Amino acid sequence: MRPLNGVDLKRFVRDYRRANKPRRDLVAVLQSVEYPANVGSIFRLADGVGVSELVLTGITPTPPNATIDKVGRFKSLRLPWRYEADPVVAVEGLKAGGYQVVAVELTDDAAPYHQFEYGPKVALVVGHEDHGVTRATLAVCDAAVFVPMYGKGLSLNVHVALAVVLYHLRHGSPSD
Repeated sequence: MRPLNGVDLKRFVRDYRRANKPRRDLVAVLQSVEYPANVGSIFRLADGVGVSELVLTGITPTPPNATIDKVGRFKSLRLPWRYEADPVVAVEGLKAGGYQVVAVELTDDAAPYHQFEYGPKVALVVGHEDHGVTRATLAVCDAAVFVPMYGKGLSLNVHVALAVVLYHLRHGSPSD
C-alpha cells in the first residue's frame, strides 16, 4: 500500500467519480454562520461532497475574506455561491425550485439524520454557531434532522454536523 499523489491521485478521484454518480442535488444554506473559519470549512466540504450551490445568508461573512479563502483553499472561486440577506427568502426560493428544505438543528420534532426520508433535491440549512437556526427560518423549513450525540457534548461544530449529513445524503444506504 502506498499513498497516492500527483497524476495517480487525480486518476483515482476521476475514476471514482465516474463510477459513483450523485443520486441527489444538494444545496447548503448558511443562516448567520458567523465565524469565517467555519464558512471556509463549509466551502471546502461543499466542494468535496459535490454541493451544487452554497447560499450564504444573514450575518454570514462572504468571500473574498482572508480566513474563508485560506481555510476553504479558495473553493469559493470554483463553487457556485450567492448571498441572500434574508434566510426566509432564500428558503422560500429553494422550495419554489423543488427543493426539500431540511434544517440540521435540534428541535422538538427533529429526526435522526440517518432515519429521515430525503427527496432527490435537498437543501440543508445550518445556523449560527451559538444560537442555531432561528425560529423564523425553521418555520419555513420542511423538516429538521439532528446528529445523535453519545458523549457529554450536546452538539457538533456546525461544519462537522453538516459534513455528517451531506456525506450521508451523497452516499446513504443502497436503498436510497
